[in-house]
Amino acid sequence: MAKQIKKKVEFVLDAPKATAVLLAGDFTGWQQKPLAFSRQKTGLWKVVVALPAGAYQYRFLVDGQWVNDPACKTHCLNEFGGENCVCKIG
Repeated sequence: MAKQIKKKVEFVLDAPKATAVLLAGDFTGWQQKPLAFSRQKTGLWKVVVALPAGAYQYRFLVDGQWVNDPACKTHCLNEFGGENCVCKIG
């Protein structure tokens, strides 16, 4: 059986006033195992995730509030009446 190749994907958010930023998506079980961003000195927050090819829904949790990724151009409706961001890895 062939090993699935994973691609490193970097998520970045410019939120200098934030105290905590998490990445939650269908690849983290949403809020079950969100991934913590690292704060950079510039006020940018970054996290790198290795994902196999596919389409993934995600959002950011900034100080407990759901926020869409401003760099993401593809969205889909979610079950809560809002939108999720979609990351496609080919």
